Amino acid sequence: MALLSCKLLGVVEGADISISTAFTGKTLVGVSRRVSSGQNNKCLAWRRKLTCRAVMESVPASKLQAQQKTAGQDRLLKAARMRYLGQNGEPYCLNLIDTPGHVDFSYEVSRSLAACEGALLVVDASQGVEAQTLANVYMALENNLEIIPVLNKIDLPGAEPERVSQEIEEIVGLDCSEAIFCSAKEALGVHEILEAILKKIPPPQNTVEKPLRALIFDSYYDAYRGVIAYFRVVDGTVKKGDKVLFMASEKEYFVDELGVLSPTQMQVDELYAGEVGYMAASIRTVIDARVGDTITNSVKRAETALPGYVEVTPMVFSGLFPVDADQFTELRDALEKLQLNDASLKFEPESSSAMGFGFRCGFLGLLHMEIVQERLEREYNLNLITTAPSVVYRVNCTNGKMVECSNPSVLPEPGIRKSIEEPFVKIEMFTPKEYIGSLMELAQDRRGEFKEMKYMNENRVSIVYELPLAEMAGDFFDQLKSRSKGYASMEYSFVEYKESDLIKLDIQINGETVDPLATIVHRDKAYSIGRALTQKLKELIPRQMFKIPIQACIGTKVVASETISALRKDVLAKCYGGDISRKKKLLKKQAAGKKRMKAVGKVDVPQEAFMAVLKLEKEVI
Repeated sequence: MALLSCKLLGVVEGADISISTAFTGKTLVGVSRRVSSGQNNKCLAWRRKLTCRAVMESVPASKLQAQQKTAGQDRLLKAARMRYLGQNGEPYCLNLIDTPGHVDFSYEVSRSLAACEGALLVVDASQGVEAQTLANVYMALENNLEIIPVLNKIDLPGAEPERVSQEIEEIVGLDCSEAIFCSAKEALGVHEILEAILKKIPPPQNTVEKPLRALIFDSYYDAYRGVIAYFRVVDGTVKKGDKVLFMASEKEYFVDELGVLSPTQMQVDELYAGEVGYMAASIRTVIDARVGDTITNSVKRAETALPGYVEVTPMVFSGLFPVDADQFTELRDALEKLQLNDASLKFEPESSSAMGFGFRCGFLGLLHMEIVQERLEREYNLNLITTAPSVVYRVNCTNGKMVECSNPSVLPEPGIRKSIEEPFVKIEMFTPKEYIGSLMELAQDRRGEFKEMKYMNENRVSIVYELPLAEMAGDFFDQLKSRSKGYASMEYSFVEYKESDLIKLDIQINGETVDPLATIVHRDKAYSIGRALTQKLKELIPRQMFKIPIQACIGTKVVASETISALRKDVLAKCYGGDISRKKKLLKKQAAGKKRMKAVGKVDVPQEAFMAVLKLEKEVI
């Protein structure tokens, strides 16, 4: 029997990671590297002499359409395996993994890197190092990965590979004297990348004789086979028919199907330490096979799980309501189906006097929220109203208890509250030097606390701030791109909860509080936000036969107010003369009638008004 070992290489840039294994005689050598889906397909087509169409046909058409419609910003992780004949005449087998690299999915990226033994630092030769790239480089260094710098898109007219190489050396500290210049579009440098992977990435230790330990780096739900888990075998071997244990969820299953992706799924009987493959075991929910969990043999168990597994918790919350109330059941079914593939999506029923029945949903971040909303509308044909995104606040009560709150309507009363804490994030903005002032002004307006500023080179600057996550939940990223004409990039990470002077801002219409319009804001911004909301509502609410006051309140204190004047009949039209007392009598009678009408009258806020105000909240909060 052949002795098996493996080495893995992961690639670092904005959004992707890949893993590869290689056969050299009696030794299985695995390499994992990070590539974009375009580079992934180019490698497959180059080695297997496939046409681009043949490569694309290896992926289901529905998934390709979804990827195109989301402009590549999808949460789905892709993996593929290819064979490659090295210059030394030895055959190699490369397992490529393409993962999202956005900050919202940093945990998935970290688990994919943990399955690797090296990384390709892929940098755009026309744009240079961006904040997201730098964050993933640090993540790769924490995992002690061998990093190979690669400059992509050198075929573009604006490409400056020499300048970007110098930038990488100054910012990251990597030696770029042997950096590889490539273009996935033109298939330039692909051969050099593959040879560098085989040359520079060290092989892993031979751990075939140890108890099975495999790291899950992705999983998805199949309607016929249940959950399919993608994993790397770190120690031992796994065979078809084995009874395995998922150590974090403590669930046991029999392996019904075992295989590799080549690039479609190809079944095998056994996988060894260092190999990457997939497993089907009639698992009913993704929660039982979470990313980062460790698979071991149920009989010959490993003593400890692989490090790094954490329960992913939502950071941003938003309410989802169907425009048509009859679609509530369809929305619930759609969320349940999405949750089969996305264990980090949380939701619970919520009712609103204005928008009816819906769900309060928790997301990893703003991009995750946008992806889920878009998939609900695109794949399930749902028309949705989304409330302004909010974060989880910690309320310290007078009785010593701590309550977590993400919905303003369930915030404890002021007499019970002792203090409110909100999550703060550290944000790093990379920008050309001419936009420094504009971006610093943006961060200061969002209650940011300046930390440091340093020049990466003579033209690019890194600005670091700490600011509340709630201030980023609106249009912060759009403003960043707008003020820098698209040249700036950003990366953020959670720091801690800090106490802030936060209050609940209620909106009252005709003396009645409208819960769906309530928000949690900083006291210093209460007036400006209250003024903007009341003015918008004055424009949208139709006039009645009585005067309608619209007030923004902190408790019982009114901070901003607008009034919709009443529609009135001209009761003096028939008075073409006569004594003034007659006119006063008619006006007094009219005023008394309007007073009675206001006492019993009810203001119906139209759906369009709620949608417009919710859009405004996303902009001003």
